[in-house]
Amino acid sequence: MNDQVSKDTAAHASPPIAGDASPVTDEEIFRGHEGGKLSVAATRPISQPRDLSIAYTPGVAKVSRAIAEDASLAERYTWADRLVVVVSDGTAVLGLGDIGASASLPVMEGKSVLFKTFAGLDSIPLVLDTTDVDEIVETLVRLRPSFGAVNLEDISAPRCFELEAKVKEALDCPVMHDDQHGTAIVALAALRGANLVLDKAMADQRVVISGAGAAGVACARILQAAGIGDVVVLDSKGIIHEGRDHLNPIKEELAGTTNSGGLRGGLADALKGSDIFLGLSGSTIDETLLGTMAKDPIVFALSNPDPEVHPAVAARYAPVVATGRSDFPNQINNVLAFPGVFRGALDAGARAITENMKIAAADAIVAVATDDLATDRIVPSPLDPRVAPEVAAAVAKAAAQDGVTA
Repeated sequence: MNDQVSKDTAAHASPPIAGDASPVTDEEIFRGHEGGKLSVAATRPISQPRDLSIAYTPGVAKVSRAIAEDASLAERYTWADRLVVVVSDGTAVLGLGDIGASASLPVMEGKSVLFKTFAGLDSIPLVLDTTDVDEIVETLVRLRPSFGAVNLEDISAPRCFELEAKVKEALDCPVMHDDQHGTAIVALAALRGANLVLDKAMADQRVVISGAGAAGVACARILQAAGIGDVVVLDSKGIIHEGRDHLNPIKEELAGTTNSGGLRGGLADALKGSDIFLGLSGSTIDETLLGTMAKDPIVFALSNPDPEVHPAVAARYAPVVATGRSDFPNQINNVLAFPGVFRGALDAGARAITENMKIAAADAIVAVATDDLATDRIVPSPLDPRVAPEVAAAVAKAAAQDGVTA
C-alpha cells in the first residue's frame, strides 16, 4: 500500500459496521479495494480441446450466425439481457461531489458487487469522461447490444433529470437513476413502516422535504403517487411555491403539484404543525424547530455523513427517527431497493421501470419487516436475504400489470 495512504491508519477509523463493535480502519478499507472489487468468472469450465471448440472457435460461429439471423436469440445465448451497467460521470459522488470519472469508479464497482450479492445479477461499472448529456446518451445507444438495463448513478442535478429522461426515451430497456428512485422507494417503505408502528394514516399527513435535488424531487413524486396528504419541498431559498421567481423547470413542476396549503417562507414555516421531516439537503437544522411539529412526528435526517440533526437529539422530539447511516437504527439504504427492482424488471422482460413498479417495491420492503416492526426497526436490515427476492417478485408483477413487459 502507498505509504501516504497507510500512514496513521489507526487514527482514522470509520464508524463500525452494524452488528460489529469494532471500527473499520483505513488500512482495511484500502486493502479491500486493492486491485478492484470485481472480476469476470466463466460459467463453464474450459479444461480440454472439446470445451474450447464449444466456447470459442469453431463452435461459437454457429451461435453468432444464429443471432445474426434472429436477434432475439441473443437473450438466450449471451449474458447481455441480464447485464446491468452502472453508469456515472462522477459529478455527484456520495458526499464527495464532483470528483470525476476515475475517482468515481470504486463506488460504481461497489454498486456492481451489490447487484451480484443481493440479486444475482451480473453488472459492470461504466464511468464516462464527459458531462455532456447528449454524449452520454449517444454512448449508451451505441453500447445497447451489450447490456440489458441501465443504473444511472451519482450524476449531478438538475442534469440527472434530463439525462434519465433522454436515456429512457432512447433505450428499450429498464433505466433508473438510483439516487432519485432508490432513495424514494426506501423512504416510502420506511414511512409506511413508521406509520404502521405509530398507527397513523399517511393520507392525513404533511411531509416536509428539505432538499430539491435528485432524491428530494423523486421522494416528492413517489409520496404523492402513494397518497400522502400534502408534500412541501424546500430548496436553499425556502419553500417552493407557485409564483416564486427563478425556478428551473423541475422546480416549476413541483410548485404546481406540491404545497397544497400555499405555504411561504423557510423551514420554520414549513415544519410548524407538520407530521414528517425528510432531510435530503446536507444542511443542519435547529432542533427547536422539531418541537413545533405535530404530535409524535417522524424525522428522517438522511444526509450523509452528517445528518441534518443528530438522531439522539431528534429522538427528544420524535418517536421514530431514521438516518442514512449504518451505525444508527433505521438506516434508509438504497440496497434495500435497487437489486430487487432491476431483478424484477429483467425477470419480467420489462422495457421500463414505472411508478407502480417502484411503489410495489416499497410495499414489498416494508412487508418483509411487518412481523417485527418497531420504532427502531421500520425497514428490514439491508442484509436480510428475503428482501431482494420479495422486491423482485412484486416488481415483476407490477410490470405485467402496467403492460411494459415484452
